[in-house]
Amino acid sequence: MWFDQFKTPIGLLSVATDDSGLRYVMFENNKYDAPHREDWKRDTSATREAREQLLQYFAGDRTEFNLELNPVGTDFQKQVWRMLAQVPFGDTWSYGQIANKIHSPKAVRAVGAANGRNPIPIILPCHRVIGSNRTLTGFGGGLPTKQWLLEHEGIGQTTFKI
Repeated sequence: MWFDQFKTPIGLLSVATDDSGLRYVMFENNKYDAPHREDWKRDTSATREAREQLLQYFAGDRTEFNLELNPVGTDFQKQVWRMLAQVPFGDTWSYGQIANKIHSPKAVRAVGAANGRNPIPIILPCHRVIGSNRTLTGFGGGLPTKQWLLEHEGIGQTTFKI
């Protein structure tokens, strides 16, 4: 696994990739740590494309990502993460909407748990998922970071409750 770290408006981010694609985007204070980080090797060339696309996003020059992704999780988690990739820039969906879209309307809590375990935040935009009552809910990078990302995408504070 190769990684790099770089400064962004929301703090230091780490990206990690393997031969099959991007595996992790991590905040300075992640809720869940990636396994075996002590074995990762720093390689800016292996992670260059992910770093550049994220920096373009933060600069306001990118609204979609074009990267090979290789998140590791259960089949259900991967199904939820694929749906996250469909939440448009500048929009939000609720956990219930995602549960309905994956044809599991009663799995709202499981969708929330899978969303919380998303190993590639921002690129798989779990920050765009909010409560059905328009409240910001948990986020691995913290609620202030989630709020910043939503405002960066043009979703103002009047759109959601904190």
